Amino acid sequence: QVQLVESGGGLVQPGGSLRLSCAASGTSFRANDMGWYRQTPGKQRELVASITGGGNTNYADFVKGRFIISRDNAKNTVYLQMNSLKPEDTAVYYCYTVNLFTYWGQGTQVTVSS
Repeated sequence: QVQLVESGGGLVQPGGSLRLSCAASGTSFRANDMGWYRQTPGKQRELVASITGGGNTNYADFVKGRFIISRDNAKNTVYLQMNSLKPEDTAVYYCYTVNLFTYWGQGTQVTVSS
């Protein structure tokens, strides 16, 4: 069974940083596209960042220059380093991986508040 488990969320002040991790199990994800979505009540789910199996990255405009996505294929883990956090970044962040199917984690809450 494929499972994605996110961790690293929490409460931070504006301007602070968090590093989210997503550990995948149940299969190899070396060639899979992986990434992060976020969602907050009343808003449409947003793609934050993605990374291909080859390491090519893509970022939403609202996080460019602030967030960095990376992966460690040996550990089947994808990371999201979030810097210069803003209150608008408050959301539940979900990890995903795609091959024939799309698999989702259960999410980790990020709250940015002073």
